[in-house]
Amino acid sequence: MASYLQVGNISKSYGDHILFNQISFNINEGDKIALIAPNGSGKTTLLNILAGKDAPDSGGSVLFLKDISIAFLEQDPVFDAEKTLMEELITRNRPVFEALTEYRAASGSGDKKRLGKAVLEMERLDGWNIEQRIKKMLTSLKLNDPEQKMGHLSGGEVKRAAIAGLLLQDADFLILDEPTNHLDMEIIEFLEDYLKKSRSTLFMVTHDRYFLDRVCNTIYELDRGDLYVYKGNYQAFLEKREERLANMLAGADKARNLFRRELEWIRSTPCARTGKARYRIDAFHELKERTQVSFDEKKVNINIKASRLGTKIINCRDLSYNYGERCMLRDFTYHFSRYEKVGIVGENGVGKSTFLNLIIGELAPVSGEIEQGETVRFGYYRQGGMSFNPQDTVFDIVHDIAEVVTLADGKQVPVNTFLNYFLFPPSMHYVKVERLSGGEKRRLYLLTILMRNPNFLILDEPTNDLDIMTLNVLEDYLQDFAGCLLIVSHDRYFMDKLVDHLFVFTGDGVIKDYTGKCSEYREYMKSLTEPEPKSQKIKTRQVPGNTVKPAKLTYKEQKRKEELEKDIEALELEKKALEEQLSACTIPAGELTKASVRIGEVMAALDEKMMQWIEIEET
Repeated sequence: MASYLQVGNISKSYGDHILFNQISFNINEGDKIALIAPNGSGKTTLLNILAGKDAPDSGGSVLFLKDISIAFLEQDPVFDAEKTLMEELITRNRPVFEALTEYRAASGSGDKKRLGKAVLEMERLDGWNIEQRIKKMLTSLKLNDPEQKMGHLSGGEVKRAAIAGLLLQDADFLILDEPTNHLDMEIIEFLEDYLKKSRSTLFMVTHDRYFLDRVCNTIYELDRGDLYVYKGNYQAFLEKREERLANMLAGADKARNLFRRELEWIRSTPCARTGKARYRIDAFHELKERTQVSFDEKKVNINIKASRLGTKIINCRDLSYNYGERCMLRDFTYHFSRYEKVGIVGENGVGKSTFLNLIIGELAPVSGEIEQGETVRFGYYRQGGMSFNPQDTVFDIVHDIAEVVTLADGKQVPVNTFLNYFLFPPSMHYVKVERLSGGEKRRLYLLTILMRNPNFLILDEPTNDLDIMTLNVLEDYLQDFAGCLLIVSHDRYFMDKLVDHLFVFTGDGVIKDYTGKCSEYREYMKSLTEPEPKSQKIKTRQVPGNTVKPAKLTYKEQKRKEELEKDIEALELEKKALEEQLSACTIPAGELTKASVRIGEVMAALDEKMMQWIEIEET
């Protein structure tokens, strides 16, 4: 396998904060790698360096194999709000966009040689079919209006558009920063299948553990500025990581024992040391540094008490809600029980957020009623709920909510102590919010929700931007949460681990209660849409040795099939003749332009006729 990327001894720091120090790694053709690290450790910074959007500190090297194509999916895609979806995606496909721009310039230049070269480049990149390819990709990603302005798209639609732009480039090396954020489960599964089958080499940051397992074959961990490599899936990573930490602790214990013996020697009288080698004194100081390294793993400590919850929680009776002429909720009746954990799934725009806002009383139903128990105290983690003043400090934000926080054991601690539990040490208490990473802001937001001691938690996409380590701790806390839990999430692993059953929003205001795990529901839905096995179909295609006779086509189908075959043959001949003309470049400039336009039309027509022929053949 060819070496696609060689990274040698790169470092990056901001002031005294070292993100990574002298790290090196090699990525070969076909590798599919996931990068794991706590928030604020430099994951996005490393991706930006590889993509050429940032630079390492002085020294080190980032070398890609010559002539391979590279595509980068940023966590927050930047786009031109005035461009249509079609225009934006053509622009993002840089090779085709440049070839198309050159072709248009060559067409008006009168230079036959230049035009012929431009036509051949369009042919090589399949540029004539770029619009058809874009429309097909948009259909797969449920973006049905190519002429819609980018500025009118929702956050989830923008992310899907960015993914379409990435995949259409068909690049050799893909760099992805949290590709599953803001995507629904169906789109995540589409992307999962696409990347599994793709020959592209892949380097990505993701918190989605099912996605990671099904796409990647190697995991890189960035820990305390160093990089560690693990072959295998997420479970293998956890096991090997635990083994690595145990070995490091054993090595540290051995170093401390040796240090105690050397310390006795170094404290001996000067006379005793004069005849001894200088190298031993230097080795002592190196040993001292090794013993002072801390191997304690920094974890979020979610140790918060939920307020007492009575027997009456929330009772919904015949609840309905309309948004304009659209029915978002229809005759919904349900009585929530104590300690119940419910997952909410459904496509974007079917009413999930509306339902949550009805539950907490921000919206009033058009009919039906909601009864809320007196002891219910909501904690609502909203997907877009962070509204911090960027000039406020971390301490300002939590101090404005409360001065003390009640822990699970009933003990009360001041907020500056509580911040430490969420990995905000004293050195960060007076850091302004604008300087925090995306994951650190999310962790701070989660802290502000939980410190109010809610007993009915509503979490809307809580996994976005949180690292895997924090998610593991959050999952452990929520499993033992002494209250009710409502979760909207695209993260199947997170949902499988926590919820007892699902509210499935099917559209037109209908909610179905599904008992089972999220992954089981996804498999059930796939089974409903999968085609019947070919052996069960009445009509079968002719297979050598098959004794079952294929069903005959109708007279109309047979006639249409023969017409298509004639059309396809004629178009193939015309395409061949046009290719010979364009390669020769001996015809006048005006005719050359017409020929180059015509070949694009012929290729599009060929694709259409072939699809129609296949549909009849498979009937």
